[in-house]
Amino acid sequence: MRSANDKLGWARIDWKTILLFVLLVFIGWLNIYAAVYNEATAGSFELSSKYGMQLIWIGISTIAAIVILLIDDIYYHQLAYPAYALMFIVLVMTLFIGKEVNGAKSWLVLGPVSVQPAEFMKVATALALARFASEYDFSLSKIKGLVGVGLILLLPMAVILIQNDMGSALVYCSFFLMLFREGLNPWVYYAIFLVVGLFVGSFLLSPTSLLILLILLFVVSQLLGNHNPKESAIYLASVGFLSMFIYGVSWLAGGAMDYYGALLIASLVMVVVALVYAYRRKLSNIYLFVIMFVCSLLFLGAVDYVFNEVLQIHQQKRILDLLGLESDLKGWGYNVHQSKIAIGSGGLFGKGFLDGTQTKYDFIPEQSTDFIFCTVGEEWGFVGSVVVLALFALLIVRLMKMGERQQEPFRRVYCYGVAGIFLFHTIINVGMTIGLMPVIGIPLPMFSYGGSSLLAFTILFFIAVRLDSQNSSIDTVYKPY
Repeated sequence: MRSANDKLGWARIDWKTILLFVLLVFIGWLNIYAAVYNEATAGSFELSSKYGMQLIWIGISTIAAIVILLIDDIYYHQLAYPAYALMFIVLVMTLFIGKEVNGAKSWLVLGPVSVQPAEFMKVATALALARFASEYDFSLSKIKGLVGVGLILLLPMAVILIQNDMGSALVYCSFFLMLFREGLNPWVYYAIFLVVGLFVGSFLLSPTSLLILLILLFVVSQLLGNHNPKESAIYLASVGFLSMFIYGVSWLAGGAMDYYGALLIASLVMVVVALVYAYRRKLSNIYLFVIMFVCSLLFLGAVDYVFNEVLQIHQQKRILDLLGLESDLKGWGYNVHQSKIAIGSGGLFGKGFLDGTQTKYDFIPEQSTDFIFCTVGEEWGFVGSVVVLALFALLIVRLMKMGERQQEPFRRVYCYGVAGIFLFHTIINVGMTIGLMPVIGIPLPMFSYGGSSLLAFTILFFIAVRLDSQNSSIDTVYKPY
């Protein structure tokens, strides 16, 4: 008969990973203190300041962590769907009764405290995905599995986008790490990279150059898939000759068709020919290439509309600034420009704790939240930045190792979901401070000022720790309800 201590799993709790998490929280608090430090009030400690409020939230998060470790891990499985439904309702309510901050109506005011439901929705989504993926008949190769996962992810994303909080919505892309681990078809990732490439290429290349590259990409892909260079050469030659013929006929007839139009018509004609050929030869993989090619053409046609009609002005400017197509150091590009100055000025070892001039004199907007990493770079330098990033990398790797050692899919999926969230936040936040990612306003875990963010990350992390603590328990098996 197991003791109470053994039942709670205290002996199997990964204290090293907890220590790593606590260390990051402490370092994060030091940087918040440095970001808002004021020499005029040096020596005094004010709970009403940002570092004081963050310390209160650290205390609240500590209590939450202890409670999570005391709860029997079976309840996280049982309450996954109810928690998802409840948080989704709260998320929708925020649209009607929420407070607008920086253009996003994503905050609920509860007396003296403001909370962001989108942060806690990530916890509920991670649990719901883990519950759904642990069903006995779940498979990402089945339509049912893909539709279920898609709905769990897209429903909160849609509501958050309506709240005008694109950064929080994009965080749900972080679950692709978990989906990859669970066997999502690699073609999905191929399609994602293709979409990103086409979006960026639509700004950097002419339509004709982009279409030629797209044709070459799919012909090479078809060649690698079918190992038939003769057919690929015939396809390319046919598209080239047919496009020149159409362009020539248009020119002789006095038409105004440019070469892009002629090439597009030729490509579509050859798509029909490829479909007929695939049908007669029963080459099903060609259907996939054709579908992706046509979808790519449709996507290119929609890029201009999305950029000009869907994205807001500040989002457009940030994308153009990121791609180097526009430079407005006193306007849209001011934040990133000052951020890079701060990080670069830190040199190898930094200027020292509380000695960062860019930070001290408030040159960087949002320096205690979205741009908190600037404080690390300026005061701790390259070495300090590498150490901080190494700690984040170690935490994420340990979360993934937690997932790998699980004997039950619910725990494995949840741990990978949490690892993906931490990884996404870290890459995007650090990337946008050094100009490698667009500024979309998502916090750096345990570093950025904010009670909702810290509490949500704490809940995410300690549920994973609690589930992992029961890993070797053979009598704790979750069954579908």
